[in-house]
Amino acid sequence: MADAPQLTPELLATIQELKDRAEIEACVLRYTRGVDRHDRELMLSAYWPEAYDEHGVAEGVAADFVDWAIGWHGEYQTKHHHGILNHNVELDGDSAHGETYYIFWGENRVGPAQLSFGRYVDRYEKRGGEWRIAHRVCVNEFTANLDATPIPDEWKALIHKTGPNARDKTDVSYLRPLTRERTVT
Repeated sequence: MADAPQLTPELLATIQELKDRAEIEACVLRYTRGVDRHDRELMLSAYWPEAYDEHGVAEGVAADFVDWAIGWHGEYQTKHHHGILNHNVELDGDSAHGETYYIFWGENRVGPAQLSFGRYVDRYEKRGGEWRIAHRVCVNEFTANLDATPIPDEWKALIHKTGPNARDKTDVSYLRPLTRERTVT
C-alpha cells in the first residue's frame, strides 16, 4: 500500500488555490442563479455592498444594480437564462481578477427573443474568508434577435410536465429534497 501524501507547504498552497478558485466560481454562479430566479438576496451575496457594476445599459452599487436588473427582467421578459462558459481567474492574495464568458437568452414580452454573448470582467476580494465581487464590467460582445421555432402541441404538454419556469423560490430548483413525488402546478 502506498504511503499517504505528505501535507507539504506546496501541497497546502495548491489546495488553498483550488479552494479559492472554486469559491470565486461559486460567487459567479450565485449571481447568475440569483438574477434568473429573481432571488435578490442570492444575487446580492455575490457582491460586496459597496461593489460597483458597470453593465453598459445600467450601472451602480450592488443593491441599486441588483434592483434594476431584477426589475428590468421582470418588466420586459417572461423568461431568461444566464449561462457561464470559460472562467479564468488570476489570484493575488486576497484579491483576484477574473474574466468569465457568458451567454444570455431572454424571452421578451414584446418582440422576438434575445440572444447575447459577452464577458464579465471582475475584481474579487476575499474578506473574512469569503470571496465576492468588488467591481464588475460587463462587456457585451454580441446581441441578436431570434425567431422562435414552432413547437408541436403534443411536445408542449411534455415540456411543461417538468415546469413551470418560475422566477422566484417556487421554481423546482429550490425544492428540497428533489423527489419523484413532487407535484407540478
